[in-house]
Amino acid sequence: MERTVIDIPSAESTADDFEDRYGRRPDGVWSAPGRVNLIGEHTDYNDGLVFPFAIERRTWAAVGHREDRLLTVHSGAMPEPAQASLDALSPDGFDGWSAYVFGVVWAMEQRGVSLEGRTGFDLMLASDVPLGAGLSSSAAIECAVAIALNDEWELGLTRRELIYICQLAENGAVGAPTGNMDQTASLMGEPGHGVLIDVRAETADPVPLHFADEELELLVIDTRVHHEHATGGYGARRKSCEDGAAAMGVDSLRDLGEADLPRALETLDDETYRRVKHVITENARVARTAEVVQQDGPRAIGDLLVQSHASMRDDFEISCPELDLAVETALTQGAVGARMTGGGFGGAAIALVDAGRAEEVGAAVEAAFAESGFTAPIVFVVNPAAGAHRDL
Repeated sequence: MERTVIDIPSAESTADDFEDRYGRRPDGVWSAPGRVNLIGEHTDYNDGLVFPFAIERRTWAAVGHREDRLLTVHSGAMPEPAQASLDALSPDGFDGWSAYVFGVVWAMEQRGVSLEGRTGFDLMLASDVPLGAGLSSSAAIECAVAIALNDEWELGLTRRELIYICQLAENGAVGAPTGNMDQTASLMGEPGHGVLIDVRAETADPVPLHFADEELELLVIDTRVHHEHATGGYGARRKSCEDGAAAMGVDSLRDLGEADLPRALETLDDETYRRVKHVITENARVARTAEVVQQDGPRAIGDLLVQSHASMRDDFEISCPELDLAVETALTQGAVGARMTGGGFGGAAIALVDAGRAEEVGAAVEAAFAESGFTAPIVFVVNPAAGAHRDL
């Protein structure tokens, strides 16, 4: 397991880094968490149900105003700083990682925030959310920047408005066709709770998870197989869902239930059917998980997690050998339940394990990866944490 971490960032260290870079103290430091999705994959952009929670791994944004209209961003994780102007914001001009930052400003303007008369800012980013691991490092950046600018510019935007701004940044500036589950979890998370999101109803309800009460821990297994949502299979899966909904004569797959699967089997080609089947059954699993965890406790949700992984592996086809091995090994070692989490094609798996056994399960996964010739995973425990807020 991941046993030593060097130079873990914090609000204070990010403020110090800002001062080192810009020669003055920041106006403030804000942060937003990554997230683990307990269950509910690829359901958000289908108007469905998802059940994530915010984690302690966070991105910090130290911000200080400028007297001109420039936006400058530095990060210790990136080799070069980035710069843009409030007078010439366009996704066409955003380069690489800076699109997550400048895209938020662009999205604010697109959703009605006037940039007239506003001054620019200097910004320093720091993060301990693993990149490309399916823990939503991108949303953590977007939400940290959005909540910081909401305060810095005194915009008075609600959390719901910030969610839509961050989603638009992800879709329109970064080019990733995702829903808003990640941003909702990052902005609405509460300690000890999951966030049951109904995308169509635009609700995000806290649900106590009771992990500690039941002496359980949630283990994240970062396979270090990195994925990119802006390219490849993610967009293809979304198109399959849209095509399936059209062929079934509904606005979105949320309009279908398990009783519609026989008609879907007759109507759709095999691949599209399996994509649709995953979304329909995953929505049902999310609803059931939220119900069971409250009625019977988290030890009763293990089978639902395992079923979710099988559906993503076999029907939605977004798993990979490393994820499958992580899940299988964790279950063999006695995990209550396990599944891949995130958009797929790499990233992380999660395993719900007895408290005190995380080290043992993690070591077994490491050994299995070594035996298979895979890159060593990074394994760590996460806990449901608070959403985005001002730190300093």
